[in-house]
Amino acid sequence: MNDVRKLFPGASDKVYLDISLRGLLPESTRAAVIEYLDARVSGDLTKAMQWDAVERARTGFAGLIGATADEVAVTKNVSEGLNLFAGSLPWKAGDNVVICPELEHPNNIYLWYNLRSRVGVEVRAVAPDDGRLPVDFMIASMDARTRVVTLPHISFSPGFLSDVATVGAAARERGVLTLVDAAQSVGSVRTDVGELGVDALVTATQKSLLALYGTGFLFIRRELADSLVPCAVARYGIALDAGDETAYDPDHLRFAPGARRFDLGNFNYLGATAAAASLDLIAGIGIERIERHVRRLAARLAAGLADLGLPVASGPPGPHLAHIVAVGTSGAGRHDSAEDPAMNELHEHLTRNGVRLSIRRGVLRFSVGIYNDDADIDRVLELTSTWQRARS
Repeated sequence: MNDVRKLFPGASDKVYLDISLRGLLPESTRAAVIEYLDARVSGDLTKAMQWDAVERARTGFAGLIGATADEVAVTKNVSEGLNLFAGSLPWKAGDNVVICPELEHPNNIYLWYNLRSRVGVEVRAVAPDDGRLPVDFMIASMDARTRVVTLPHISFSPGFLSDVATVGAAARERGVLTLVDAAQSVGSVRTDVGELGVDALVTATQKSLLALYGTGFLFIRRELADSLVPCAVARYGIALDAGDETAYDPDHLRFAPGARRFDLGNFNYLGATAAAASLDLIAGIGIERIERHVRRLAARLAAGLADLGLPVASGPPGPHLAHIVAVGTSGAGRHDSAEDPAMNELHEHLTRNGVRLSIRRGVLRFSVGIYNDDADIDRVLELTSTWQRARS
């Protein structure tokens, strides 16, 4: 992947293992952003050009996840996508949602407890199994009043792959909708909504989609989307056909097809421009090639750190491991610090020596990107070994 690494200037002067926080921007996306800004400065930027960027981003994302463009709404972020979907379901008091909060980002937790207080929705929280999604318990927690089961494709922390397909199949058998937070997966691992059997999926573009903050996507299966009445409506979510976009008929509110009814304008056109460029790059490289690369490097890193005696979460590499390697005890610490002083010391040592990584819920989170290589892994293992010798 040396041909790819050259496209990311930020990878040349540091070891950047933090795509789970924010991915590096490729040079081609930077050029697209500059072109957009130049057109804006000169006054040559038209609405049609901006709309084209939105549609290229929508279509590019749809292709990446095996969906159609009409099944994708363009959002600001994951949180907006989650709330637009959840807020548009016909909840009744006594309905329930099944979730494993300890594996979720907080933004896929707050909205459910808000529904509990507003509508009377029961939140059925299940505990993780050694940092993994408790598939059997998730399935056993569903009943006739379960409306949604929600889970991460790859967890916020410790970053393991979830068995979405098994949960989704069980949910379908029970008439339950499956909502997936794919913020940590799309762009790094193959994510096919048909194969996974999900009804709705959300993500944002600043991580593995290699673009900017302020843009995200909401996928909703077409048949389901066409049955939903959006909780928030704007002109871009209305079917205007060939009519004037300022026209309206108060007696006949017709929503745009599929998930497009969830579009709220105006869009983040700069963010869409960046997303379209990065999605073009990802498509050109191929998601299968990207996944092979990042999983291989992550497995090398996990095995190397374990050989050095570090507490790699859930032991040796296995099917649970995608592109995120967690070190430490999950849940033992705050959002960006660990209870174990050694983990905080190692984080400081690596950061001081040019390695970018995060601490999340008590664990060091190394997340491999398309732009990383074996030399990056060697450098982390070397620095960790040096730190150990200095402490002994």
